[in-house]
Amino acid sequence: MTRRNRARTVTVLATTAGALALTLVLSACVPLFLPKEARSTSSPTDEKVSADLQPFYGQVLSWKDCGSGLQCTTASAPLDWTDPAQDSIDLALVRHPASGNRVGSLLVNPGGPGGSGYDFVKNSLDYATDAKLQAGFDIVGFDPRGVGRSSAVTCYPPAQMDEYLYGLTTAERGTDAWIQELETASTDFGAACATNTGALLGQVDSESAARDLDLLRAILGDKKLNYLGYSYGTFLGATYAELYPGKVGRLALDGALDPSTSNADVTRVQATGFENALRAYLADCLTGEQCPFNGTVDEAMTTIGALLASVDASPITATDGRKLGANTLLTAIIYPLYQATAWPNLSEMFTTVLRGDADAAFQFADGYNGRNSDGSYSDNSTEAFMAINCVDYSYNDDPAAMRAQAATLEAAAPVIGKYMSYGDIGCANWPYTFTGERRQIQAQGAAPILVIGTTNDPATPYVWAKSLADQLDSGHLVTYSGEGHTAYNKSNACVNNAVDDYLLKGTVPATDPKC
Repeated sequence: MTRRNRARTVTVLATTAGALALTLVLSACVPLFLPKEARSTSSPTDEKVSADLQPFYGQVLSWKDCGSGLQCTTASAPLDWTDPAQDSIDLALVRHPASGNRVGSLLVNPGGPGGSGYDFVKNSLDYATDAKLQAGFDIVGFDPRGVGRSSAVTCYPPAQMDEYLYGLTTAERGTDAWIQELETASTDFGAACATNTGALLGQVDSESAARDLDLLRAILGDKKLNYLGYSYGTFLGATYAELYPGKVGRLALDGALDPSTSNADVTRVQATGFENALRAYLADCLTGEQCPFNGTVDEAMTTIGALLASVDASPITATDGRKLGANTLLTAIIYPLYQATAWPNLSEMFTTVLRGDADAAFQFADGYNGRNSDGSYSDNSTEAFMAINCVDYSYNDDPAAMRAQAATLEAAAPVIGKYMSYGDIGCANWPYTFTGERRQIQAQGAAPILVIGTTNDPATPYVWAKSLADQLDSGHLVTYSGEGHTAYNKSNACVNNAVDDYLLKGTVPATDPKC
């Protein structure tokens, strides 16, 4: 019986950090020494909070030099915001002190969920922010609850993670037996996360993380929150604005998610977005001499569809013994679609896979999943991604409902939709379930909020940015006409100037500048 790649049955990772790794700009240019005015402690705002929150809001951060002109520290937050006295968790922070006239702190989140804001700032400051923001703000990266250096979700050791992410099923895709294999794997994974993580696993929802944001704002000494959120980080920022509209300073939300969408709608829109991005890549590729495809875009899409079907039926064995199935190949295709600058790398990968070589595809999939060449994992982004999504959305793994959704996905994205279906399986049997409601966020009474959207963003399609800007009582849309995931500091001066003027001066465009 043929073996098929186990489906990664969750929403596509929405993060700017993945694009960063692929475009090879990890080495940031940061000053070798701290500015003279850099402070070794942060004074909290001393605002009035309940007695059980006072130990958290009153804490004084002690910053230590952690190299390359950066300072690091750890904050303490309630494990459960509904019962702050129960227990606490750690939140890891890193900052680059303002090099010029300081406006305040700017907290930065790269997305995910599960992306490390600590690593984003520490390793790639110049990708996260430009020189103007670095002059005016203390740029603060933080790992949200459940992520990275903060109190983190822990599930499987590397060998088991390999099997979970890259393992193959034995049954025919879409059959009851195939669904059962996936459900068993997902249930086992969730159980391991619960055992190894403990009570934190049920407390990694975005509302709790947004409350952490308010705590960080206060202990950094800022009366209002200044924030730059990419991708999933836009949902975190919008959630903050809904909870604390009066404490909104300047929030720039780039590559927006629509807070009101269901998990099924997210997957459908993302599948369409990546299919469109794949077509855009092919349109460009077919004009060059090194393109591995011939004919029209439609003919090339047919070739890619046949390639996915081929490795689904007969996986290709890589040098390290792993077998490349359809879902791992799709991950490898999606990864370089985050930024148009990576399209030549995608062509090279397709060239090798078409001749039966799986190694380059695994390199891309490993980069997406945070897997190192020695088989270890550099972070817990996959575990955190699952854990946060599983408590942020509702799921239904009824086979009839999933098959209907699969048909909708395949109609919306005929080439890749099939391999993004059955997404509810991963979270439907999770140890903790979503208890809230996905709804529009208005943040009534908040100061102006800037929402940036890219017209052909595959991971967070433009329609979501338009929707969020419309939902927000004080939303202002900045459109970038182009390719790729997120726009600030990676598109053009029009976008950069709009974001810089807003964050540094509070100036919002009178109308969408349509950059």
